[in-house]
Amino acid sequence: MRGVLYLFLAVVVTGTTVHAAEPATSVDIGDVVKDLRFKDRLFLPRELSEFEDAVAFVIVATNTTCPIVQKYWPKLVRLHEEFSPQGVQFLSLNVQNGDSIIDMSAQAVKFDVPFPFVKDIDGQGVTKLGFTRTPEVVVLDAEHRLRYRGRIDDQHRLGASTPAVRKETLKKAIAAVLDGRDPVPAETSVDGCVITPPPAIEADSSVTWYDHILPLFDAHCNDCHKPGTEAPFGLEAYEDAADNSEMIAEVISDRRMPPWYGASEHKDFVNHRGMSADERRMVYSWIKGGMKRGEVSDAIPPKPVREGWQLGEPDLVIQTTENHELPADGYVDYRYSVLPYVFLEETWVDKIEILPDNGPTVHHANLLAFQMDKGIRSAYFITGKVPGAGPMQMRDGVAFRIPKGTVLALQIHFTTTGKKEKCRLAVGLHYSNGRINKSLRHVLVSNNKFEIPPHDPFHKVVKSETLEHDITGFGLFTHMHVRGRDMTFIAHYPDGTSETLLVVPNYNFDWQIGYEWAKDSRKFPKGTRIECVAHFDNSAFNPFNPDPNDTVREGRQTYHEMMYGFLFYTVDDEHLNLQINPETGIAVKQVADSGE
Repeated sequence: MRGVLYLFLAVVVTGTTVHAAEPATSVDIGDVVKDLRFKDRLFLPRELSEFEDAVAFVIVATNTTCPIVQKYWPKLVRLHEEFSPQGVQFLSLNVQNGDSIIDMSAQAVKFDVPFPFVKDIDGQGVTKLGFTRTPEVVVLDAEHRLRYRGRIDDQHRLGASTPAVRKETLKKAIAAVLDGRDPVPAETSVDGCVITPPPAIEADSSVTWYDHILPLFDAHCNDCHKPGTEAPFGLEAYEDAADNSEMIAEVISDRRMPPWYGASEHKDFVNHRGMSADERRMVYSWIKGGMKRGEVSDAIPPKPVREGWQLGEPDLVIQTTENHELPADGYVDYRYSVLPYVFLEETWVDKIEILPDNGPTVHHANLLAFQMDKGIRSAYFITGKVPGAGPMQMRDGVAFRIPKGTVLALQIHFTTTGKKEKCRLAVGLHYSNGRINKSLRHVLVSNNKFEIPPHDPFHKVVKSETLEHDITGFGLFTHMHVRGRDMTFIAHYPDGTSETLLVVPNYNFDWQIGYEWAKDSRKFPKGTRIECVAHFDNSAFNPFNPDPNDTVREGRQTYHEMMYGFLFYTVDDEHLNLQINPETGIAVKQVADSGE
């Protein structure tokens, strides 16, 4: 019973609580593995029993750093391709304390692995399955009985690899279980990286709310955790934090909060969010130490919270004519509101904000623009209100151009709250003030010809667009629906080199945040091809999949799909030199070219 070595009652950094993990017992060959739980790429608690149709399971202990794990991904993918049509369910169980769920998900994208990656969030998987090293593997039958535990094969070992496999141990074990035979051998030794239990977190009564925790939450959390937002509770008051301490511990342990869905290697975005390991440890120590309040006089004053318009009172407010009535529960189809205002002159704005009067009812809202004579079907995207992202703000000398004859419209995704609600939305525009030299543009990389087969967990969709100018990038944004699994942005340069700009490895429909570069930090020459590679999960294991039996195509509703990758930019050789009237947003004259 090797898993007994991994029983521990310590506080777990990657767990869902700062309290002790429940003791569990490893199983021997022939025993049933009971209540095996883990978290999926969307941070949701899941169970092995959810795979009701599986006739066998292959679960491999993994992490993102062990070289033996990396060498075995191609082999595991081939085994999955061979045996999954026969009902064998493969799972990668990440057991590394230091790996976040985003790190885990990024590994799946990097190595093109189609089966689910899940996180052993409290060490129970290691204990119950008796894992000691990565990439140790187990085979369970349909009743979750342990039939094999050990190596994948004998090719890759620490320090060296053989040219060919001599013993196909795992492959033969799977075949034996499918044939109703006992695998021989049923257990083998494993070469790989030793699994290290998470370190204990000590209580620290010197950590106090006013001295340490409030300033930390103010820096990372309180932009969203305030009244009238999507956040379920505030974090400016001690009482709110103390009352929700276990939930706070869970979401920062998962690194679900603060929200950020870009892979960890992409750190060049100025709006990057995330607590450091030391900051997370401080929160756990405060909770375990009794959540001391401390002295009010020592508190760092929190940033002022602005209610209503976050960017201040707009120059022009356009409100929807509809006061949308929403049911108490169920799914609400996307709704469209054409705003009652026509721009009679070309207008330049540098800030745009979407404000619902009932914030919790709006999941997201996209602002569109179209020409009156062309109709709403010609509408194009401007910006959106999405969880975790602030209003649209331009940089100095940059503005968004609204052409003469334009009408704005909102595409609104409402969410139910448990009671009947009403909601009216408004759009606030701030006119540019002073000189405008460049207009903000975007290129949309979108494939709308895909068909996602039923039950496909890793359907690949690719599209690219070539830049027609030398440009300066502002940022990236991705949009898919509930089957969206990941998206990667790749720049293929005219000189033949390529660069991965961003990987969003565990796309989450609830958190469609943008990724913004520092001013003038990213230049792309004319002829650069921007490629987007997306994967969609149409399997039954996707918890938000409306129907895994459907063949899914492009469509506007959430039960359809979209593959949209946005690159926002300005053109380097554009010099508008416009002087804008701040009272109207209309250009009043062209000023002398400064040579910029």
